[in-house]
Amino acid sequence: MGASHSASEEVRELVGKTGFSSDQIEQLHRRFKQLSGDQPTIRKENFNNVPDLELNPIRSKIIRAFFDNRWALLAPLMVGGFVLGGGILPWNLRKGPSGLADEINFEDFLTIMSYFRPIDIAMDEEQVQLCRKEKLRFLFHMYDSDSDGRITLEEYRNVVEELLSGNPHIEKESARSIADGAMMEAASVCVGQMEPDQVYEGITFDDFLKIWQGIDIETKMHVRFLNMETIALCH
Repeated sequence: MGASHSASEEVRELVGKTGFSSDQIEQLHRRFKQLSGDQPTIRKENFNNVPDLELNPIRSKIIRAFFDNRWALLAPLMVGGFVLGGGILPWNLRKGPSGLADEINFEDFLTIMSYFRPIDIAMDEEQVQLCRKEKLRFLFHMYDSDSDGRITLEEYRNVVEELLSGNPHIEKESARSIADGAMMEAASVCVGQMEPDQVYEGITFDDFLKIWQGIDIETKMHVRFLNMETIALCH
């Protein structure tokens, strides 16, 4: 953000795009500059300067989310005057180039951060549900690493192995067994009674919504970044 007039205009635009207040944006910009070494862009290695992040079992997925090119075409989703999460839409994700960006600017950083912003208490029930759905859509695509619209057994195994990687008492095969069991449970919830020769190909987004039904996403998907403590996702 540059000189005073243009900076103020830029902040107003970012407020409209992300739902953060101007004070929050200023604070996050200071943190961004700290991490980047006062540079206009930030790289994956700069996240090493968030000490507690290295203790997070899904550290790699957190960092990947910030640099994933699928988020390149994000557009704000406005509902009843509220910005919902930054507004990931499925067609945006499909149009985005594949792979990881080498670096991102502050607006990119802020857009991803907006998905971990608490739900506004002034929202009505319909708006809350839409906001929740956008948060879950973001989380779903973070786990659907090949962007095929399904979280496959192999992708789910990778997630579980990462989550349990810090536990020295759980071996890789045990983690795979846990993932396999959870996938079977997901199939029973989403498909019901399956035929003996029927194969569950993976968790679709609709399945994902069913699995998360009744679970408070706010307690599972949040961020503590303004005070540089850590980034925490779905722990």
